[in-house]
Amino acid sequence: MEKTKIVLATSNADKVKEMADVLSQFGFEVVAQSEFGIESPEETGLTFVENALIKARFAAKMTSLSAIADDSGLSVMALGGEPGLYSARYAGEQATDADNRQKLLAKMQGQENRLAKFVSCIVFLKHETDPTPYIASGECFGEILTEERGENGFGYDSLFFYPPKACTFAELETKEKKAISHRAIALEQLKQQLAGENK
Repeated sequence: MEKTKIVLATSNADKVKEMADVLSQFGFEVVAQSEFGIESPEETGLTFVENALIKARFAAKMTSLSAIADDSGLSVMALGGEPGLYSARYAGEQATDADNRQKLLAKMQGQENRLAKFVSCIVFLKHETDPTPYIASGECFGEILTEERGENGFGYDSLFFYPPKACTFAELETKEKKAISHRAIALEQLKQQLAGENK
């Protein structure tokens, strides 16, 4: 059976693989938007859902294919939800992951409440003007350490302590992290929605 092509609104190879593993079960072939020469649109939403919708709609418009996008980030309670939507550019537009972690550590200095969560929101559009997109979300709760631990992962992983595993995300093997992460939870939710429609 020929698979239906779906464009993934990201150029991140890890995300492409992660999404492809789930979506292939439903007859989809996932293609990254970079393969169509598409740049990401400006993310002007005020929530993770809005930004995921903006990305998915733009990819669907540019390719005339179904599209899927995710928007995710870190939300720290003591900072009123920061870095939130700005997780990837917390320390500025050209900031590296290390710059962002340093800014977070500086802002968290002296904070007793170190609770935080990673959030992922995934949107699936059948076409550009789909009025009823699938929307799935996942959250993973932990706390922010006072110093980095672990060599794996990326972003804020080395500062995010995950109590059920008694270590940071950066101390987990990639496969282990993928099984429990916020994106894994959102993907599982999307999977349930797709399975419900395909009954």
